Formats: sequence, C-alpha cells, structure tokens
Amino acid sequence: MRTKKIRLLALLLVAVMAVAALSACGKSSSDTANNNATEAGTNETESSTGEADASGERTLHKSANGIDTMDNGYMREDLDSIELTRLMGNGINLGNTMESGNGKGTTADVKLYETNWGQPETTQEMITGMKNAGFDSIRIPIAWTVTMDYTNGDYTIREDFFDRVETIINYALNEEMYVIINDHWDGGWWGMFGQEDQETRDQALEMYKSMWTQIATRYAEYSDYLIFESANEELGNRLNDEINGVAGVLTEDECYETMNMINQTFVDVVRGTGGNNASRFLLIAGCDTNIAKTCDDRFVMPTDTVDNKLLLSVHYYDPSNYCIDGSVSSWGVKADYESMNTTLETLTKFTEAGVGVIIGEWGVLKSEGDASMCNYYENFLNNCDAYGYCPVLWDCSTIFDRAGTCEIKYEDIATILTNHSFASQKDADAEELKESALNKIQTATDNAEEIVPDDGTAWIMFNSSDYLVSYAVGDTHPSGGTEGIVTEEPVITEAGTYTASIDFTGTSGGYATSFAFMALGIYNGETMFPGYVIDIEELLINGEKVDITDKWYTTSDDGTCTRLNLYNGWVSAVPEEARTSDGDPSSANPTGVVLPENYDQIETISVTFTYGPVE
Repeated sequence: MRTKKIRLLALLLVAVMAVAALSACGKSSSDTANNNATEAGTNETESSTGEADASGERTLHKSANGIDTMDNGYMREDLDSIELTRLMGNGINLGNTMESGNGKGTTADVKLYETNWGQPETTQEMITGMKNAGFDSIRIPIAWTVTMDYTNGDYTIREDFFDRVETIINYALNEEMYVIINDHWDGGWWGMFGQEDQETRDQALEMYKSMWTQIATRYAEYSDYLIFESANEELGNRLNDEINGVAGVLTEDECYETMNMINQTFVDVVRGTGGNNASRFLLIAGCDTNIAKTCDDRFVMPTDTVDNKLLLSVHYYDPSNYCIDGSVSSWGVKADYESMNTTLETLTKFTEAGVGVIIGEWGVLKSEGDASMCNYYENFLNNCDAYGYCPVLWDCSTIFDRAGTCEIKYEDIATILTNHSFASQKDADAEELKESALNKIQTATDNAEEIVPDDGTAWIMFNSSDYLVSYAVGDTHPSGGTEGIVTEEPVITEAGTYTASIDFTGTSGGYATSFAFMALGIYNGETMFPGYVIDIEELLINGEKVDITDKWYTTSDDGTCTRLNLYNGWVSAVPEEARTSDGDPSSANPTGVVLPENYDQIETISVTFTYGPVE
C-alpha cells in the first residue's frame, strides 16, 4: 500500500484539495495544501506526541473500506491510560452533528443525519482549524440507530453512514488528533434497559452488542489514536427514560447494576472482535457521567483482558445555572473556585488506581468570551493539568467558528486553550507542570472575592421554569443570580420570626416564568442551630397570600444548610432526616407546598417564618 504509485496519487490528491479548499473556512488554501503535502509526501517517523512510531511511515492510502487515511494502524502496547490522557492534551467535541439524525427515518440521505441540528457539514479544513487552534483530540458524538430498523429487530448499520463517520474520523487522524466515538443519546433508546418487560431489556442488550460488534469490526484496522466510548450520559437514571410513554422501573441500585453490566458488555464485545481492538483504549462512561455519582462505590470499572487500557468518562458543567442555563451571568467568587477545585480533585480516586480520566464534556454554553468565562476556563484547565485529566470542550460552533473562519471566536479564550494544548506543554516535566498548575489554582482561589457569609443568613433559592432566571440555588449562599434581582435576607441570630423576599421586577424581563425549584434556606443553620425547624407563617407570591394546605418539613442536603422546600419536583419521598414541629414528618408533602402550574409570571415572593427548636 505504500508504493510509489500511492505516493504520486497522494500528491495529486493534495493538489486537488488545494484548489477545492479556496476560502473554505476563511483560511488560505495554501496553508491546508502545504500541511497535507508534508504528510502525504514524506515518511514520518515521529508523531505529534514527539514519540517515534515503530511502524515507520504515515502515507495517504485507502483503508480497508476504501476511505482516504493517513493512519498507520500502529498500537503502542506499552502505553497506559494515564500516559495517554497527557498525550491527548486538549480536546473538543463535534457537537450536534453526527448525533443529530434521529427522526429523519432510516433511509434518508446520510448528509441529513449530519446537518439535522443546524451544524455545517464537516470538512477537512474545519478539523485542521481545530488542530491549529490547539485541540489535540476530538470527540465525535454519534447516533448509530438512525439507519437501523431496530424496532423490527434489524440492527444493521448502513454502509454509507459508516463511510461518512469513517471519513470524519480520518479528517482528525490526518492531523494526528486522537478521536473518540460513542453512541450518543440516540433518540433515547437506552430506556429499553429500564422497562419492566424483560423481553424489551433483552432486546436492548442484543442491539447494544450488535452495534458495538459492527462498529469495532468496521474500524478494527485503526491505530490507538481511535478510542471507543461505551455511551454518553445514558448509563444511570436515563436507563429509566420513557419508551413509548412508559417510564422505566429500575431502582437506583438497579441502575448502577445495569450500568456496570452494560460497561462490562462493551469491553467484552470490543475485545472479542480481536485485531487492534484486543488492546485498543476503551472509554468507560461514568454514572450519568456525573462526578459524584461516578465516585460512588456502586460504580465499578469493568474487568479487562489487557492491563491499563481503560479510561473513565465524566462530564462537568457546574454550576449548571452558569454553564448551561445562563441564568447566572458571572462566575468567580471564592466559593465558585473552591467548589470546582474540590469536585475535580475527587476524580483522583481513579487516576490513583491507574485509570486515565477524560472529562468528555465541559464548558460554558454561551457566546460571550468575557472575563468571567476566561476565569472559569483557566481554572478548569489548570485543574486538568494538575491531575492529568484530558478535557474535551463541548462546542456547537459557539466557541469555534466551524462555518466561517475555522478559528476560536474570542482571542482571550483562544490564548487560554492554546496554552493548555499538548504542543505548549510537551517539553514540561510532569511533576513541575502539576506543581505549577496547583500553585495557579491556589493563587486564583486566594485572590477571589469572598462574599459567602459565615452567619445564619436566610434567603430564597429560586429557578424559573425556563431556567432563565435563577438565584442562589444550592446550599452555599450566595452562589450567583440573574442580574437585577433584589432580595431581603435576614441574618438569623436566635429563635424568632423573620421575613425573606425576592423581587424579579428589576431583571431584563421584569418577572420570572413560574418556577422549577424554590426553597427557603438558612446558611449554616444545621451547625449554628442544630435541630431547629422552620415553620411558615405567611407565603406571598405577587403580593397575594398563598393558601397552604400541605404539610411542610425541614431538612438539609449537606448537613450544614437548613432548607425548607417550597417546591422541589425532584424529591419524590420525604427525606429520612426530615423534621417537623409535631415530630411526625411522614405526612408531609415531599415535593413542597406550592405548585408551579398555578403561576405564569412571578414578580415577587415573600416568606415570613419562625425558626426555633421543636417544642
């Protein structure tokens, strides 16, 4: 395959690409052509990691499936998962692209599956731009069932869909980027695992096995720059997603057990296809890819037939009201830094056990690139440097301009990402890099503004039903809120009657749209006033008194902050630690005492309450 004829064909292809790429992504076609010519016309003996490839050269040729590739199929048997995560450097997701095809039917044009959610068709120039922007790895989320007639028992993946995925994989492999592929949400078929009907569960496992047998077999020839990931965020509570309107029945323990079984099946199936897959790096999805749930001892990494080739996948979007909803416009007080640092450090549970950690999704999903966002990026990436994690930014053309310039849109963000790339850090001693990162983390935390009170401040936690208006959600106060909110927050010094209020009329919309969550919190209440209970004297919404008929209860999520849930739809049972004035919380409403459907627009909320010991 590496004959002179192939070399001439490679050079000819480069010339064609140079003509076709004119202004393709705002880059000069000569840059792309020169890069490809270098790759196609030379025998490279050194990879982008700076390590010699024992297999020899990388030349443009056809894969076994007829797809153009520069990949040489070489497997570094002595490379372990901890070492790999450093080589993977800084990553980016090709978000909302190859996972967007559900709903188009199984016979649609393959391009419709790729562009269904508004993203442009992927090009070599686009991926080259990502490499030039400092991204060493790319994660390609994929919905494999789009071409399957699986409801009728046909699990066959269409060849043209396989071809398109393979072409995109090779856009990245041509740039010597590491590539992760998974099965990503995929229309929510994963809920089949949680159905009460055992036959449906068996069908789900059969399809999962068939899917990964096909994927692993199709791409078996590729080097260890290609990594398979067992799932996305589905292994956990989403195993109970509704199927045909019917929710799953798994308990939390059963979700963990089923998740562990699926991950083990993934490893067994891929390894069973042999060839390069016998020692390929495999990425294991954590529980809901949530860090705390994954650190739970009920999550168990699969056993493997080879040593040190398994990686762990988790996601990080904390706090969600800043990173996802955007209802909080800023980040960076001391409590923000401390929360991020503490959470990310817990993942050392896995690295200390020899398991490399990939944070497969993270980011701030807004188009601003402001100072707050820069602080978030910098501290997050410093944590990854300190502990050896590989971060993979979630992006859907928000940060990286896929359709235009093929560059990062914000200069400061671009600088941060480039500084944390492998190319920028490859010559650094690992221990010195870690020490430097830890020092930067500590300095940033020490210099952050300290606005968390050490007293018993009472406040109203709030999330609107559309998540566009938020205030101090969580057990640390204040933890950020939508600009324009005005509050009344009494400091609890002794047992007595107090009033807390929140006013949304100063926000951009002038009100909040109903509520998804609302609670009265007392910071440090559990430590300052152990055993005290909250009793509502009066609840006013938009100045009108709410007629409360349900029984409330006092509780604490973290053992520090006292809380009374006015409405919390995620609570389905009264917590064991709940307490009430009459000593009998069993008859309390676990969800709360006010319903969101009774309110469209909320301008003000006021709660007058007594706080004291149980009499």
